Amino acid sequence: MPRVAEVRKSAAAPSSERQNERWDRMLAAAAELGAHTAYEQVQMQEIARVADVALGTLYRYFPSKARLFTAVFNARIARFVAEEWPTGEGGGVQKVGERLAALTRRLVEQPLLCGSMVRATTVDYCDPSEPHAPMAEADIYRATLRTLGVEDPGPELETAVRMLVYGWWGVLVSCLSGRTSPDEARQQIELAARRLLAGEAPGQETPAR
Repeated sequence: MPRVAEVRKSAAAPSSERQNERWDRMLAAAAELGAHTAYEQVQMQEIARVADVALGTLYRYFPSKARLFTAVFNARIARFVAEEWPTGEGGGVQKVGERLAALTRRLVEQPLLCGSMVRATTVDYCDPSEPHAPMAEADIYRATLRTLGVEDPGPELETAVRMLVYGWWGVLVSCLSGRTSPDEARQQIELAARRLLAGEAPGQETPAR
């Protein structure tokens, strides 16, 4: 799975309330257009117009369309974790699987936009021209550990959680392409959570095979 929300160091980052407001408008404009227009047809100039910013401003924060839709993906995942992934610890492996399945459903509710975000994230991640700073992948990682009640995971649990996140990405792509139904996606994600995390997380037994 690409590291789902990564911002390269050369791209400008908002540093004031006004800049953050402008940043949010650009993301909202990209999401609005991307929800109804195929990725190839979305134009940066139109995004700038809808966001009411200069085209140069848009490119200063997002040097490419891929970078912009990667940031939209990042924001969507971060918002889901903040609003729809319970903040209290506990719930165990089953809750992790349920939340990842719910995240999948939420993203594919807008298939055109989800397709654009997935495509952009993949393109952006595979571009080796500049270093990446992972962000939203870490949101899912931390939410998973919080749900498991773990503050300091050992190397095996850390690896298991990362494998689960990568597996979730694959299921998301398969569901988006229509190869996997939403119900099958839920079953696959919940099974992956049980197989990868049970036995590694505290108080969780390894499931019988």
